[in-house]
Amino acid sequence: MTATELTSAFTWIDWTVVVLYMVFTTILGEKLSGKQSSIKDFFLGGRSLPWWAVSGSMIATEISALTFIGVPGIVYAAKGDWTYLQWGIGSIIARFLVGYYLVPLYYKKEIYSPYDFMGDRLGEGIRRLVTVLFSVGGVLGASVRVVVTAVILQVVTGLSPVLCISLIGTFAVLWTFMGGMKTVIWTDVIQFVLLVTGGLVACIVLWTDVGVAQVIEINKNALVDGEAVNKMRVLDTTSLFSNPGLKFTLWVGLFAMPFQNFAAFGIDQLNTQRMFCCGSVKDARKAMCWSSVSILITVMMMMVGAGLYAWYQIDTPDFMPSPELAAQVSSEKDRSFPTWIVQVLPQGVSGLILAAAFAAAISSLDSILAALSQTSLSILYGRDKLEDQSKSKERVRESRIAVVIWGVILTLVSFGIWNVYNADPKNDLIGLAFGMVAYTFGPLLGVLLAAIFVPRASFTGLLVGTIISIVFVAWFRPELPLILGTFSETLPDLVTGSRPPLASEWFFPINALITLTFGALFKRSEDKMV
Repeated sequence: MTATELTSAFTWIDWTVVVLYMVFTTILGEKLSGKQSSIKDFFLGGRSLPWWAVSGSMIATEISALTFIGVPGIVYAAKGDWTYLQWGIGSIIARFLVGYYLVPLYYKKEIYSPYDFMGDRLGEGIRRLVTVLFSVGGVLGASVRVVVTAVILQVVTGLSPVLCISLIGTFAVLWTFMGGMKTVIWTDVIQFVLLVTGGLVACIVLWTDVGVAQVIEINKNALVDGEAVNKMRVLDTTSLFSNPGLKFTLWVGLFAMPFQNFAAFGIDQLNTQRMFCCGSVKDARKAMCWSSVSILITVMMMMVGAGLYAWYQIDTPDFMPSPELAAQVSSEKDRSFPTWIVQVLPQGVSGLILAAAFAAAISSLDSILAALSQTSLSILYGRDKLEDQSKSKERVRESRIAVVIWGVILTLVSFGIWNVYNADPKNDLIGLAFGMVAYTFGPLLGVLLAAIFVPRASFTGLLVGTIISIVFVAWFRPELPLILGTFSETLPDLVTGSRPPLASEWFFPINALITLTFGALFKRSEDKMV
């Protein structure tokens, strides 16, 4: 079977299911959105949503199509294994810290974002700074989700990346435009249920057809380039000092990922905006802590990756890939799962699962668009004017306009991230996603820590720390040379020279400390007028 035949295998039945599912989800989301008569309704769902729906929405945003496609790809990769699971330790620690420490702080006042909290503590200049940081990091992180979905669409349709990305951006704007956070959360819940069902079906089919014992045997005794590899390995205790470039180690999970996840769930408006939709501290805490069950979904998708690896290692009666397709799947690990879905699962079922992955990605994007719209209007008007009841309808209309503007920006940035992703065959979607937020999560966390523990921290110092942190990440990450390389083939050694290896995940605690330190060192009196 060739790559062309792979595209044609996605039949009219599958397309019908995709179209019907998207229409159904859109209509249902609109019906559940309720009235959008005020900013509070549009951005906070009227603070009336049940905690279990908010928690499900958090999980759906976290797993999205990125986990659905990227995690199986990590295990399926030539030397991939289960060590990614170690990051779950830091994730669970961080959620409980956010739930029991940050949530009460945030709920003392009716705020729309963590940036309002930091602004109240440290001044209006800080609120502007962290809002800009969130906007940059949010667009970069969300653009990876667009690329994930574009990969799925390209596999099953053969459409150009430009058209795939444009379609995704259009649907994301539409869903956010029509209903605000209520639509976002309820459509998230729908995608969550279907994605979990799809992953479970795939896991059962793979492990049943190949055989449980055989899947385990093939993965535990894999032979890659003449080297024995245990693809079922979970723990990696390699010392940071012996190999600082390793990402999936126990030390990263214990000491770096708690910082990343504390920022992701306690500062990133993509998640905190959901938390603010709960009616009380107790419900918000439940939503946050119960979202930790997402680790079980990660385990399930790793089982899918192990099943895929075993599937492609043996001659199965149902699927005999051509050498061309087998080589493509082997070299492009992130395409392994959507390829298997299209080729192996029954017509209609494959359409439903891929439609869910497509819709889940869009639901993650409409979340970031809602968050970007809210924070930009907050900066433009300030809290008092934003909540002016006499101009509620006008503010909701402006919110929708902001959604469209941010949707265009996100789509344009996604084109660039697509080029970054395809520039190096070693790139993986999970690594790219965490790498993108490495630029801003550390400084954001440093500012939050300053707001809590150093209330006299200086705007000037925090700004200097933020700039140093971003430059520090840019020195280690490959995106800057790739972007500059589009303008000049001969770049100075400062840009293209070799860099010492360091896993991006260590930037979260390092940059938080840098930003906090500079904020504390400078005197507040220097910038009272900021």
